[in-house]
Amino acid sequence: MEEAEFDKFADQYRSLHAANIRLSGEDPEYFAEYKVADIAAELARENFVARRALDFGAGVGYSVPFFGRHLPAARVTCLDVSRKSLDVGAARHGVAAEFKHFDGRNIPFPDDMFDVALASGVFHHIPHEEHVELLAEILRVLSPNARLFIFEHNPLNPLTRHSVNTCEFDEHADLVWAPTMRRRALSAGFAEVDVRYRIFFPHALRWLRPLEARLTWLPLGAQYYVAARKAR
Repeated sequence: MEEAEFDKFADQYRSLHAANIRLSGEDPEYFAEYKVADIAAELARENFVARRALDFGAGVGYSVPFFGRHLPAARVTCLDVSRKSLDVGAARHGVAAEFKHFDGRNIPFPDDMFDVALASGVFHHIPHEEHVELLAEILRVLSPNARLFIFEHNPLNPLTRHSVNTCEFDEHADLVWAPTMRRRALSAGFAEVDVRYRIFFPHALRWLRPLEARLTWLPLGAQYYVAARKAR
């Protein structure tokens, strides 16, 4: 991950993102919130309480308010290669989260520190040959039985491909197929790695969204997530 590539978009991230997803009828906050809400729902089903959360590749900290809303017990650390993005995030969110820079390879925290980690739209910006090594580094800083959730764009969805192909900050994106990301998480040492597909209906058809809980197996959603657990 190149720091300069993301520094140049820090100040205008929301406006660029909003323009890019206009076909969905939603705003960037919708996409940031559903991911944290999904994580909270998964953890609740297992009666798992997260006290320390890592937002890997957090950028300007879009997820911070939604961690506060859906996972209020968790203290959030936002990690990113872009110092400028982190400065913007810290100015916006104050003491609601810790904002920490890293070099793109080594996470500057000790082993077994976090209970849950989110990587939202990060890995398609990282060279594929580096994925397993970075996933292993995330695994290192997770506590035993902790969870990792990797949200990515689904290459099978034509609207997603259009969105990525027309997005300035996705200029160098290399989309990752869900089965590939699952295999890489397993190769890094994660256990119980599952794939769930998301975002089937735009805002105009939002009344159909309750059906999405039954469609997570269908590989046509605009996005997907890989849910992985660190062994005890």
